[in-house]
Amino acid sequence: RSCVSYLIHGVCACPGHGSVDDVLDAENKRLAENLANKVSRLKSLAYDIDREVDDQNEYLDGMDSNFMSATGLLTGSVKRFSTMVRSGRDNRRILCYVSMGMVLVFLVLYYLVSRIHQ
Repeated sequence: RSCVSYLIHGVCACPGHGSVDDVLDAENKRLAENLANKVSRLKSLAYDIDREVDDQNEYLDGMDSNFMSATGLLTGSVKRFSTMVRSGRDNRRILCYVSMGMVLVFLVLYYLVSRIHQ
């Protein structure tokens, strides 16, 4: 039996004996397997992205609650400061002394830190 060989995607096939159909079937199976591998990689990537999004959402929710607590703390401090400023003369004098003391402590600490770095 002599047959003329054809090269289909690197595989020899003899026409008329069903071998072309076998080669095409094998090629289709190979391509389907490649496609299945690519789909599974994409599926894995989608799951990874979903997990990362969930982690980021948890982190942002935590930041939101931290900002809310800091806002509440600052609001309370501002209210207490406003109350102290609006109150009598004695509280104003104490406020002035405390403010000057804090500025003085800051300047002393700044001087000490700058001397240490030299």
